[in-house]
Amino acid sequence: WILIDILELPATQVGVVQAAVGIPGIFLMLLGGARADGVDPRSLLLQVYSLAPLLPLFLIVIISFEQLGVLSVLLWGLGMSVVVSYSSPAQQAILNRVASSAVQKAVSAATAIGFMVQMLGLGVAGTMDALGLMPVLSFQALCIVLGAFAVRRLNPRVPARTGSDSALTNILAGLKAVYQHKVILQVLAINFVSSIFNAGTFMTVFPFIIKRVYEGDALLLSMMMIIFYGGATASNFIMIRLMPLTHPGKTFLITQFSRMLILGIMWINPNFWLFALATIGWGLNMGVTTTLARTIVQESASEEYRARILSVYSLGLLGSPPIGALLLGWIIESFGTLNALVPAIIISIILFLYGVFWSDVYQYKSPEH
Repeated sequence: WILIDILELPATQVGVVQAAVGIPGIFLMLLGGARADGVDPRSLLLQVYSLAPLLPLFLIVIISFEQLGVLSVLLWGLGMSVVVSYSSPAQQAILNRVASSAVQKAVSAATAIGFMVQMLGLGVAGTMDALGLMPVLSFQALCIVLGAFAVRRLNPRVPARTGSDSALTNILAGLKAVYQHKVILQVLAINFVSSIFNAGTFMTVFPFIIKRVYEGDALLLSMMMIIFYGGATASNFIMIRLMPLTHPGKTFLITQFSRMLILGIMWINPNFWLFALATIGWGLNMGVTTTLARTIVQESASEEYRARILSVYSLGLLGSPPIGALLLGWIIESFGTLNALVPAIIISIILFLYGVFWSDVYQYKSPEH
């Protein structure tokens, strides 16, 4: 919203900035996974969280001197991208330690809590127009500090793998482990392509729909994002009641296919109340696909390579939307805001057909059964 409303950049430039922020995280994600398999993930997270609060404080200083611009926002975004990319594999790998054998329910619970925190953050972000950026950034810094205190409460643990191999050797070993496990590779491929167009659509197209089609402000965008993540949270709580699922791959692929109906409703430029309902449905849908993709990967990965395999999962989840942002930003300016939804609709159908007829994902059976 800083780029769209405060700095008033066109969609093409917003896409370029989003890509510039996200793409470096692709390389750091893999390095973070290699590091997390070789050290105690708890200590790695503490190191990252001790430095991360400096990023929002940096932007606060920039704003106080009235120097806010694309470069300062880009530097702040790059810093946060580094934090998220480097810490995500450790966060995900540490879940198996806490969850023991109930991996499916643990992933759903962790995802639901994550969505709830995002809703809180979006509610705070919605006050930007009324209160300004500095209170929002101060809240961000406080949340990172609280996260560090939460991680400190975990017990230290000796890593499953120790050794003096180089980071590149460890990364390549993790990629080899992904390649050798057919279902993990196929789920990661589906998730990566889906994230380019679906997560990319949410990051890039959705804010422009709110601003240009429905003439909304920062508060409306934050409220719509809150109901989106509310739907995602609700779907995870529902799945907790239904888990463990015997064939999570079937549900994953069917939900991928159903997304085309939701985005199709948005594409026809409906009344706002119907658009809001479709947003809730999109959140419900995304909550299922995101959780089941991670569940299949997390319960299938061996402990020795778990953080590195999860770093590849996170790479697809967080690294692909910036790629989509470049393409979708161009589509918005060339073909219209709502027409930027069409690629995600088509991709949802293609991924379903691939998953059912040309992969092992549809027949995958959970080891929890």
